[in-house]
Amino acid sequence: MTKAINPSRRRLLLLAGAALGSGAIGGLAHFAHADSDSDDNDEHFEDSANTSFTLASTGLVARVVVVGGGMAGATAAKYLRLWGGSGLQVTLVEPNARYTSNIMSNLVLNGSRSIASLGYTYDNLAAKYGVTVKAARLTAIDSAARSLTLSDGSRLAYDRLILAPGVEFSDAYGLTQADYASRTPHAWQAGPQTALLASQLAAMQDGTFVMTIPKAPYRCPPGPYERACLVADYLKTYRGAGSRVVVLDENATIQAERETFTHAFGVTHAGVIGYEAGVTGIAIDPLTRRVSYVDAVGTPRTIDAQAVSPIPPHRASGSGAGGWLAAAGLNNSADGRWCVVDVLSYQFTAVAGIHVIGDAASCGMPKAGHVANQEAKICADAIIRLLAGQQPDPAPVANSACYSPITATTASWLTAVYQYDSAGRKMVLAANGGNPVGATAIEAASVSNGNFRQMGTWFNTLMGDSFG
Repeated sequence: MTKAINPSRRRLLLLAGAALGSGAIGGLAHFAHADSDSDDNDEHFEDSANTSFTLASTGLVARVVVVGGGMAGATAAKYLRLWGGSGLQVTLVEPNARYTSNIMSNLVLNGSRSIASLGYTYDNLAAKYGVTVKAARLTAIDSAARSLTLSDGSRLAYDRLILAPGVEFSDAYGLTQADYASRTPHAWQAGPQTALLASQLAAMQDGTFVMTIPKAPYRCPPGPYERACLVADYLKTYRGAGSRVVVLDENATIQAERETFTHAFGVTHAGVIGYEAGVTGIAIDPLTRRVSYVDAVGTPRTIDAQAVSPIPPHRASGSGAGGWLAAAGLNNSADGRWCVVDVLSYQFTAVAGIHVIGDAASCGMPKAGHVANQEAKICADAIIRLLAGQQPDPAPVANSACYSPITATTASWLTAVYQYDSAGRKMVLAANGGNPVGATAIEAASVSNGNFRQMGTWFNTLMGDSFG
């Protein structure tokens, strides 16, 4: 006999996926709000509504291994235990003791935040929810034996495996990984490169800051445009009228919050930001910081920059030549960069028992931290149903939401609702997306100080839901 799944779990998922409205804080509104986003402690969030909780009583007994402790992996591990009960042995494999949030990391560049203020540990997952945290890297998957080989030489058996490896960055534009780390930081994974880019920005005099944007998909669609705005705001405030920002976008147009960023580039930061779409042939000399490219009409151009932040193309971590994901044959998208999954459960389409969530998955939704949190809950719910002999929810709903700082004190926001499309077997924008005009993402009506304040609350509640 199979056990019924508690319907409150779907309600929680829907609450967590509620869309933003009229500038009010959106997804995760069910959880407690935090007041400050400026302290440097590890725990910058108040405990979520799970402060007083009891693990569900499901009677399920199984071993679930989660690989990767980012937004997707941490959320999945937490909710597997919370919803699956004490009989569900959940192990989180993550080599690092701390996770540094990519969300809000652009604010490190103008001094609004510190790297330390973006750090989170796995202490709550272990102490409050009983997740076993294994400090190691995954080196190989034996899907037939349902076991993993880890970097410490140990093997780990599983009944269900969740992969949340995030992304890795390709060598591009004539640059190497060493160049990204020491000379031309992309800083698209928060940490040492973020600090390096901030120091390079602080050292600029009157000069040019050049950044590049790869063809979509990439992590956090509004993020590069947000970075351009914050750098421009910083330069015109602290570095004189001669400073400028040049954005070289390989896409044909702005990829998110088009109205907001068009106004920001052309009005708020007019004369400081130069935005060029549809560029090709980008080449960067890491020593001289000379940037060459071909503009949208085919004209070769060069820029001598004082600082360069090239955001290179992404792919699922481990999907490159010799990577563990590639060795297991899980990078099955047409270009070999991503993992194609069944979004009812996020199970890999060719190998049973393996699920992929977060930035590594190809699922129809943007690659972003809030979305990773949503995917993790859908996946956790589906795994618990499957272990109970049931089928996954046939109509999952998810929300994408984020805030974008435009200056040191103002921000915009973007939200969209996604639902399952049975014909295409993927997540698509909901029929009205919360907007009576049609299926679309919704931008804030204006950029404001109030949005900037709410951004801190949104961030703290999101991180509290994943790590608290």
